[in-house]
Amino acid sequence: MTKFTNISLRLKQTAELYPFKRAVVYPDGRDKSGRVLYSQITLSQLDTLSDSLAFGLESIGIIRGTRTILMITPGIEFFITMFAMFKVGAVPVVVDPGMGIDRMLQCLEQGRPKAFIGIERAHLLRTLKPRYFQTVKHWVTVGKRWFWGGYTLDQLMLPTGKDFPKAHTTWDETAAIVFTTGSTGPAKGVVYTHGNFDAQIQQIQAHFQIEPDEIDLPTFPLFALFDPVLGMTAVIPDMDPTKPARVNPVKIIEAIENHGVTNMFASPALLNRVGKYGKENKIKLPSLRRVVSAGAPVSPANIEQFSTMLAEGTQIHTPYGATEAVPIISIGSHEILSETKHLSEQGFGMCIGRPIENTCIRLLKIMDDPIAQMSDTLVVPENQVGEITVQANLVTQQYFNNREEDLLAKIPDANGTVWHRMGDLGWQDSKGRIWFCGRKNHRVTTGKETLFTIPVEAIFNNHEKVFRSALTGVGPKANQIPVVFIEPNTKIGDKRAFIQELLTLANSTPLTAGIQHIFIERAFPVDIRHNSKIFREKLAIKAKKMLKL
Repeated sequence: MTKFTNISLRLKQTAELYPFKRAVVYPDGRDKSGRVLYSQITLSQLDTLSDSLAFGLESIGIIRGTRTILMITPGIEFFITMFAMFKVGAVPVVVDPGMGIDRMLQCLEQGRPKAFIGIERAHLLRTLKPRYFQTVKHWVTVGKRWFWGGYTLDQLMLPTGKDFPKAHTTWDETAAIVFTTGSTGPAKGVVYTHGNFDAQIQQIQAHFQIEPDEIDLPTFPLFALFDPVLGMTAVIPDMDPTKPARVNPVKIIEAIENHGVTNMFASPALLNRVGKYGKENKIKLPSLRRVVSAGAPVSPANIEQFSTMLAEGTQIHTPYGATEAVPIISIGSHEILSETKHLSEQGFGMCIGRPIENTCIRLLKIMDDPIAQMSDTLVVPENQVGEITVQANLVTQQYFNNREEDLLAKIPDANGTVWHRMGDLGWQDSKGRIWFCGRKNHRVTTGKETLFTIPVEAIFNNHEKVFRSALTGVGPKANQIPVVFIEPNTKIGDKRAFIQELLTLANSTPLTAGIQHIFIERAFPVDIRHNSKIFREKLAIKAKKMLKL
């Protein structure tokens, strides 16, 4: 029996339950006194407007299965368009603009799209770089259409007074293609099915115990998409979502206070910036029931700082996952600050918590080659570091047109299900918690031992003058020389003396005793979005030159 599902059905259900609840609130300028002006639509309006657009999209040939580039800024049109596409069964191709224009264009071309829906600047880009859009047949402009062809979004809003007959999409039918940021390797198109999205919604609702009266501040646009189906109001923040590390904390706090925000998603970089401002100015945010931070490792110090603004019972949750599978593991700030923080500082790794709901986690022997089939013999014993793999309904099964990456990242088992290799290393303690030890391709094998980035770097990060550190390896893969780079948090006068202090620190524990090469780097090369994922490959090239190898 074929299992039909379409995530737009959940919007209809919530719109019937809470028709007049605000679905999306968008900052739309300021009055002469500087107060924020907001545009908004209700759940009922969102359902009706997306029906109207669905009729319009279908009328120009954007139908079930049509891969469609979506380049719309976060706001009301984004929600209307996404749900209209789900209703017709079209497939949004979503790329993070924070990855940079060149990489973004390559991803868009790789998605082999048939349609393009974007703001004016996006259409200007496609006219300047036409070779990346040769497969596109249908063009839609959100805003004013200038000298290019196609339709405007307003032209396609066809109010019929009827419900759009939603596509009978199946559980395993492609719902969207979402490209990874490429911050830890080549960007890949992740195929999300309607079943994946449905399972993801259920997992988020159950784990975070989201109530129907909640208001969300999603500082990462894509994470806002399912707010309406969860019954939450999405308040779009006044910020550039591609630069969270440069966000204006006043505007974030203003939005929370203006709307009584109960749930907030923030990357670690944004959490740090807002938390620092809030702590310095003794600001309290009593309306928040939970804060969710993900996208990169969240340090205990960052959590501790932001917690000064929260009510006593409010936790910061740090769910673990990736574009291919999220959320799969989680832990709350109370457990981090009271129990795991001091162990992380000693080099145990970063505790990311326990598997969520029915998620299955296995830690496998570390290997770089494809694995033909899942087997019990691959699983490492408790307390031993292995590669994190996951199996659950929300876990995506494949990449778009990328058989090579499928072979490297996916493991079929005897039951016909697929396990996803996270590419991350960790170990499991006696309480069932997973401790993250770093990326698999960042491990350093010296011939005598294998060093993992997160435990090693924690030792150096304890030094009061260290902002962050980065372990990398130089030389033959099985016999590397470990090198540690240090990014100071203050100006270093005597660099030789500082390095000697760090070498003494390294020798104080067996974990880092073999490290003899330490270099100071003014600023690490990091990813654009989170300002947290360190490009260790670039540092390795620099280390090779410094060691004259």
